[in-house]
Amino acid sequence: MRRTERFPVEGANSLWHIYKTVPFWKVMRNFIIIQAARYTPFLTVKNWMYRVFLNMSVGEKTSFALMVMPDIMFPEKISVGANTIIGYNTTILAHEYLIKEYRLGPVVIGDNVLIGANTTILPGVEIGDEAVVSAGTLVHKDVPAGAFVGGNPMKIIYTKEEMDERRNADSFYTSE
Repeated sequence: MRRTERFPVEGANSLWHIYKTVPFWKVMRNFIIIQAARYTPFLTVKNWMYRVFLNMSVGEKTSFALMVMPDIMFPEKISVGANTIIGYNTTILAHEYLIKEYRLGPVVIGDNVLIGANTTILPGVEIGDEAVVSAGTLVHKDVPAGAFVGGNPMKIIYTKEEMDERRNADSFYTSE
């Protein structure tokens, strides 16, 4: 189970309760900042915007590709380690609105992680250091450090040990 906190709602579905959950002006401000950052070609500026205006934890030399969409309502619940690449058009969610409840949960992405394009990361998951997430993956549970995962539903394709074996057999990684 993902690490999310659950909040029940009564009456209409939880999205109708959105501005009881998060202030309207916070959503508007975050939307404007995120839209500007999505198109910004300068990685240092993008990281600065996320850190300063959205209170996200973003490690040094991390790269958010064009069109990455961090959570608009709760970006402060997102933490990304150093030297990580978040691929084109990836969505990182720290909330989910359901019929009878909404859920909030942190997203923790480790150091030296590669996340392929068009991936969706759900709230309450951790992606371990040096993990690789294939393009188009729905990350609905934790990813072990060093693993290669992919698909919908997400599955482990190679464990850390198998990835280490593959790298050791590849002259690109073993040559000096």
